[in-house]
Amino acid sequence: MSNLEQKKQFLLKGKTIVLIDWANVYGWTKSLKREPDPFKIFTYLKTYDDIEDIRFYFGTDIHEKSVTFLRDVQQVGFIVITKPVKYVPAAKVDGRIIYRRKCDFDMEVCIDVHALLKHNYQNFVFFTGDGDYEPLYKMLIQLRKQVIVVYAAGHLGREIWGINRGLFKIQLKHLINI
Repeated sequence: MSNLEQKKQFLLKGKTIVLIDWANVYGWTKSLKREPDPFKIFTYLKTYDDIEDIRFYFGTDIHEKSVTFLRDVQQVGFIVITKPVKYVPAAKVDGRIIYRRKCDFDMEVCIDVHALLKHNYQNFVFFTGDGDYEPLYKMLIQLRKQVIVVYAAGHLGREIWGINRGLFKIQLKHLINI
C-alpha cells in the first residue's frame, strides 16, 4: 500500500466514547455503493485502547430483520440504545397513505453526552454527518474535549463544515473499507 493509500487513524488523547447514529450511517449506503458494515466498524474501533464505550443508536421495529440486527450488534459488543420506530405519513398514492419509518436519536445522543461528561471522557467520536449536532460539538469544543466526526462524502451538514477549529472531520473511507 502506498503512502497515499494508507488509511488514517484517530489520534486519541485519553478516555474515548464513540456514538454511532446508525440510521444516519445507513443513509450513506448510496454514496458508499454498499451498505455500511457495523461489524467491521466495531472491529476497527476495538483496535484503539482508549475507546472505552461504543454506543449504537437505532430504532426498534417489529420486522424480524430489524429485531435480529439489533440483537446481533448487541452481541458483538455495541452498547445499543433504542426506542420504538414511528411510522409517519409520507405520501398518498392512489388513495393509499404511504408511511415512512422515523426514529431520530438526536436528543438521546445529546443527553448521553451531557451525562458522559461526568465520567471524564476526553474524546468524543461521532459517526453522523447530521448538522443538528452543531451546538453539541461547539459545547464540547468549548469544554476542551476532542471532537471527531466521521461521515461519508456528501453526508456532512453545512453547519458542521462551518466549524473550523477544534473539530476533526474524517471521511469513513479514509478509516476503513466497509
